[in-house]
Amino acid sequence: MATLGRFFIFIYMMFVNRERFLVYVRLVIDECMAIGISSIFIVTIISTFIGAVSALQTAYNLISPLIPLYVIGQIVRDMTVLELAPTITCIVLAGKVGSNIAGHLGTMRITEQIDALEVMGINSISYLVLPKILGALITIPMLVVLAGFLSILGGFLAGTLAGQFTEVQYVQGIRTDFNPFTVQFALVKAYTFAFLIASISAFKGFYTQGGALEVGQSSTQAVTSSCIAILLADFVLAQLLMS
Repeated sequence: MATLGRFFIFIYMMFVNRERFLVYVRLVIDECMAIGISSIFIVTIISTFIGAVSALQTAYNLISPLIPLYVIGQIVRDMTVLELAPTITCIVLAGKVGSNIAGHLGTMRITEQIDALEVMGINSISYLVLPKILGALITIPMLVVLAGFLSILGGFLAGTLAGQFTEVQYVQGIRTDFNPFTVQFALVKAYTFAFLIASISAFKGFYTQGGALEVGQSSTQAVTSSCIAILLADFVLAQLLMS
């Protein structure tokens, strides 16, 4: 409970004694580049192959002749939009982005750069952490949308090239009984997970104590805590929004 209370105080301090708006614009753009642009490649590879494997495994298990093949497109679509794109993508980003945020802030802490900012009268939490959270909130949902599209595309390419179904059957399955709320649900997940990844990782890195060894430990704790928080939030959101 003490750690949780410290975390809420940490979040509150981001909005106290802030800098000028233009300062944050530059910092947020830099964070968007560091968080979003640098993660496109890994998200592209993972989401494409996840979609391909999902389509092939679904086709392999549909052995009944009574089940039409367009159901494969439905299953891949719903799996991708509801779970694979937001959750798996954000777990991957927790490892890449979260460790980077924690390592960066942890290094600044042990080299006394954060102390120097505070001596100059700058709110170091607001100056260093708020742009990272805003950058994550801007770019991670975009990456989730990209992951969803590429996952469905990967299923399409893998299934058609392997001869498991035709292009028409797959597209028919994607369009059949489509519920637009699933997209909204995926975006709610994406924004929630983005906040958890950035805030928890920044919290772990900001309060690093010791030397280089502790920076590595903080990065590991940030990834672990972020993944656990993502899974818990996924369960809670499913209970709240899908009931």
